[in-house]
Amino acid sequence: MTDDDVILSHRLADAAGAAILPYFRAAFGLEIKPDQSPVTLADRAAESAIRAILEIERPGDGIIGEEYGSVREGAARQWVLDPIDGTRAFVAGRPIFGTLIALMEDGVPVLGIIDQPVTRERWLGVVGRPTLLNGKACAARKGRALGEAIVATTSPAAFSPATLARFTAVIPAVRDVVYGGDCYNYGLVASGHIDLVIEAGLKIHDLAALVPVVEGAGGRMCDWQGRSLDAASDGNVIAMGDAALAGSVLGLLNV
Repeated sequence: MTDDDVILSHRLADAAGAAILPYFRAAFGLEIKPDQSPVTLADRAAESAIRAILEIERPGDGIIGEEYGSVREGAARQWVLDPIDGTRAFVAGRPIFGTLIALMEDGVPVLGIIDQPVTRERWLGVVGRPTLLNGKACAARKGRALGEAIVATTSPAAFSPATLARFTAVIPAVRDVVYGGDCYNYGLVASGHIDLVIEAGLKIHDLAALVPVVEGAGGRMCDWQGRSLDAASDGNVIAMGDAALAGSVLGLLNV
């Protein structure tokens, strides 16, 4: 991963945002995919815009995208794309969705962007560097006990019955739980506004970009067994502003 990759990632986010904004709170052509998830013209236009640039600028790198699948799957470097993480929020006119762009090297996320084009908030995480929000360093919140923590998750409907029961065990132990937010919640962890995000069943395009953002802000991301996240992860994830919360949270999730 090089500084040129960082510069390129900003260009990719700019292109995605330019493709998305004309459809926001406008005619967006909603369809339901076979897995019952929504997709819009904005999702497809944003991913197409990113892929067109990558095919010119990084023709040897792989691409994993939510809408158009994978190419060059054996490449050591893989760009991982979720053009609109939070399509349901986008359809509802709520500016808490985001574009996720990640670079993985040998299956490990080394660069991630969370971009919210409506509010013009962009988190950039790069391994070994502080996370930036609109070019300025941001930091996750430290020193809160679990009983003082704000926990976020996108929707109870996103859990299976088994994982929902495990998540529900956490609720009495925290101060508050907020619902909705998709990838935006992870930016709020990196900026010190939310203490925990707990989710299940994420795909690699949902999670790869989040890891460098949260961890570059001093937080930690892991699965429900406490393992670091990579391309082989099962999609059950925890984001913590303070890694000291890990023992308590993992204990509750694994009773």
